[in-house]
Parts: sequence; structure tokens; C-alpha cells
Amino acid sequence: MSADINHVTIIGRLTRDAELKYLPSGYAVSKLSIAVNRRKRSGDTWVDEVSYFDIVLWGKSAEALDPYLKKGTRIAVDGELRQERWTQDNQNRSKIEIVASSIQLLGGSASNSAGSDAPRERRPENTNVNKNSSMSNSSFTPSSYDEMTDFDDDIPF
Repeated sequence: MSADINHVTIIGRLTRDAELKYLPSGYAVSKLSIAVNRRKRSGDTWVDEVSYFDIVLWGKSAEALDPYLKKGTRIAVDGELRQERWTQDNQNRSKIEIVASSIQLLGGSASNSAGSDAPRERRPENTNVNKNSSMSNSSFTPSSYDEMTDFDDDIPF
């Protein structure tokens, strides 16, 4: 018998600021929602179709990312689908949401206004990389990798 797989990766923009709350036990939970655009053909024209997804983020990740999860921010979410079930007015209800295992910030908000309250990404002060030096002798950071546009030789491994 094979194992079932429940994995989702999705990229979109936040539809509202994240709502960070704490359970009575003190554990943090953040609820957010993203919009994912899809372009499809309808006859001779292209139309945009938007889908909305609710996301739940738990623990220290929820606390650490809260200042950055503002409306319009583009994010990538990796997680799994969960179905909530409940009874309301004698009717069975259900809702599917994404329980995030990780969230990556992919860029600024849709309108990068100077008056935004969201923290700005800070680059490390020492981001200069000597392209002729070997990787083992340089202080390699992910942000310095972005500045390296070409390699002198083949893949170094």
C-alpha cells in the first residue's frame, strides 16, 4: 500500500494584513489569505481569474513573519491542506485551508509606497564578492550570491 501525499506550494499576494493571535497556552497562530491570479483564454480574449486561499501559520514563524505579512506582499507558501469540519444550525459545514510549514517573502507590496509601515529588507553591509576568489576563501551569504552574475569556470563541484 502506498502512502498518501498532501503537499501544496503556492505563490500569491496577501489580501489583508496577517492576524496574529495567541492561544491560552501562549502558542502563536497567524491567519492570512492570499490571492492567486490565473490567466485563461475565453474565446478570443484572455481573462484573469482570481482564487483566494486561507492560510494558517503556527509558532515562532508566525511571530517572526508578522511584521512583514502586510496586504499586497507577494509570498510563497509551502504546506499541506487541512479540512475543518463543524456543525452550524444543524448543518454540516467544512472549510479547506493551507497549514503552512514555511513561508518565503518574495517581494514588496503591490504598491511600494514610501509611507508603508512594513519593515524594509536590509542587506548585509558586507555584500561585495570578489568573483576571482574561490568560494572557500570568501564569506558567502545568500544575498551576495545574487550579485554574482557569471562564473569563470564550470560548476565548482
